[in-house]
Amino acid sequence: MKVYYSEAHRQHEPPFEVFDGGLRVPYFESPGRMDRILNALHQTDWAEITEPKDFGLGPIYAVHDKEYLDFLASAWTEWLATEAQDKSTLLPATFALRRQPQKPTGLLGRAGYYIMDLSACIVAGTYPAALASANCALSAAEAVANGEHSAFALCRPPGHHAGKDYAGGYCFLNNASVAANWLSAKGKVALLDIDYHCGNGTQDIFYDRFDVLTISIHADPNFEYPHYAGYPSETGTGAGLGFHKNLPLEKGTDDAGYLSALEEALNIIREFAPTYLVVSAGMDIYTDDPLGTIKVTTQGIGILGRRISALDLPTVIVMEGGYNNDALGINIVSYLGEFK
Repeated sequence: MKVYYSEAHRQHEPPFEVFDGGLRVPYFESPGRMDRILNALHQTDWAEITEPKDFGLGPIYAVHDKEYLDFLASAWTEWLATEAQDKSTLLPATFALRRQPQKPTGLLGRAGYYIMDLSACIVAGTYPAALASANCALSAAEAVANGEHSAFALCRPPGHHAGKDYAGGYCFLNNASVAANWLSAKGKVALLDIDYHCGNGTQDIFYDRFDVLTISIHADPNFEYPHYAGYPSETGTGAGLGFHKNLPLEKGTDDAGYLSALEEALNIIREFAPTYLVVSAGMDIYTDDPLGTIKVTTQGIGILGRRISALDLPTVIVMEGGYNNDALGINIVSYLGEFK
């Protein structure tokens, strides 16, 4: 299996994030996550690790608002020019309520407009790392379009919380959506999100489209981030009505419960009959993940991969979350091994 990976992700290493209640903690979405996955992949005889191709900004502009990308490109330089006492990371304290917000011209106002929470911390290397991550997803999409049965985009930063014009949940560019949109010019695409958290950014990007089916299996947003998206009543709008499905799960959902929800998702995909499949693969569904409450075992993750692979579709697998570093490499190999 071709695995697309860039060392550029190491440029994005915020010194902290802010948890609920204002607790400042080390950044969970750390470069060490990739090291654990790489170590596990190197122990297989099927992972072919490759540098991504640079696709330019065109495929990203096709998904994300240009002014938002301009903000990501310039935010750090502007931040260094401010009089802030702590310039270690750009993190606003005021956030826009997305009803009918004005877009301010000042940096902190724009930061609060374009960032939805306190985990999307911007540092000097955030933008180049995000671009490289999107190129990993695009490279995997190109490989699949050219005849590979499956390819893995080892993306960091992850992407599924990033919407058309906002960052959130460690995500800046929506890698899976960029790949799915690129593939949609070649045929219908189904995008299945199996991360612990709702793929709210992906939902936002494709919500009014019928050529890309989006499905997210995730912890119920009534108790879990991102709270304001991911409910069963959200099924698309306009031409996209009926082409989005949320499958929220309760705390403690085990292998059997998760696989039951997965079977519902797979039936919807079969009925849609896509040409390509994109999977947002979050390993934070794992039973001992520090940011999750769903209890899927390593064996269950393997079964999940086997059942998705059985769709027999050309598949792009895009790395999302997963924060138990001790198990992260084992879990992703358990999943990918079903596609090789």
